[in-house]
Amino acid sequence: MITKLFRNAAIFTPVDSGSPKAGPRQGAVHVLDRGALLCRNGLVEAVGPEEDVLRRLASTGHDKDIDQEINLQGRCVIPGFVDPHTHLCFVVAREKEFSLRLQGVEYLEVLRQGGGILSTVRSVRETDEWALYEATYRRAMTALGLGTTTVEIKSGYGLDTATELKMLRVIGRLGRETPLDVVPTFMGAHAVPEEYRNRGDAYVDHVIHEMLPAVAAQGIARFCDVFCEKGVFSVEQSRRILKAAQAEGLGAKIHADEVHDLGGAALAAEIRAVSAEHLLTAREENLRAMARAGTIAVVLPATAYSLRKPFAPVRTMIDLGVPVALATDANPGSSYTESMPFVFGLAVLMMGLSVEEALVAATLNAAYAVGTAARVGSLDAGKQADFVVLDGETPAVIAYHAGVNPIVQVYKKGEKCTP
Repeated sequence: MITKLFRNAAIFTPVDSGSPKAGPRQGAVHVLDRGALLCRNGLVEAVGPEEDVLRRLASTGHDKDIDQEINLQGRCVIPGFVDPHTHLCFVVAREKEFSLRLQGVEYLEVLRQGGGILSTVRSVRETDEWALYEATYRRAMTALGLGTTTVEIKSGYGLDTATELKMLRVIGRLGRETPLDVVPTFMGAHAVPEEYRNRGDAYVDHVIHEMLPAVAAQGIARFCDVFCEKGVFSVEQSRRILKAAQAEGLGAKIHADEVHDLGGAALAAEIRAVSAEHLLTAREENLRAMARAGTIAVVLPATAYSLRKPFAPVRTMIDLGVPVALATDANPGSSYTESMPFVFGLAVLMMGLSVEEALVAATLNAAYAVGTAARVGSLDAGKQADFVVLDGETPAVIAYHAGVNPIVQVYKKGEKCTP
């Protein structure tokens, strides 16, 4: 057994009480000005004031069992970021599309013309599995260096059975061959592929009757997501797909009300989806329904920033009791960033979250949004020792010291992953 003592740390962490934090509890963070973290075999054994942890070790005689003692020199320690919404598995970036959007071309118009998601689909279909893995690996390691220790990655750039399964194999491999905990999500309903142009219902049937059974048999994906949006998939089409996914044992997620308010948030509440994501245009009544259902709002400030859209109404969400989580939406089109610190800063400076609310949203609530809260998201005894050391005394440094990486060290299961 390997035992490590991390001491002289300013520890900021949510405390997991068995459900995501919502309403007045959204910013509930436990603070230890001079704290210590005792880890054994990659798990947190004790966390508390340094003098209490040392006294406990001495009283039990376990102070002699410590294999390594690390003085963190008063720096801030927070749980590792959990990024609950990404599209990291792709090959080619889309800089030209970015320039078009700067000239005023709308995102959905780019998609209608065969660009956007469909251009990435063409490149992913043409790329062999090894090259796709290498490209995704590089981005995943960038995310790790920026403090992300658990990441959800969606498929959805295949839009045919063989390529979707290829993507899920790549995503699953990342979870085996990197320090990251990786949560794979099947998103065959990311767009209607060119071969099904003007035949959306037929493609929905294909997703339900061929793709979903194959994905379930493969056994890698844990969730199913759908892009419920005008010109993509309707509420009724999304309902059919997500209910079929639930019948196959997959959790339900939904890209909802990003550009147009179709009522995707209401659908998320109706089917008790784990999360609804984006929500820039969601109506208050549908957010209330999400609060009643316990559906988590995964908000993506870097996407609104990139698309130059109004940010999601997080203050309304919190006032209504909707648990809020933060994610990068890392993808080659609308949010090309792997940086949870950047997202954290946007949430605080542009969306009105407090530092504490943003911390909960980027850790514990995000872990609940991807079904990993039993293991990660907070520095509670029994959970994995996943944490980051910041170049500052409080989590405020993430937003305060803008434009740089505030992460000094990243630890996964008690092992240092970065210099």
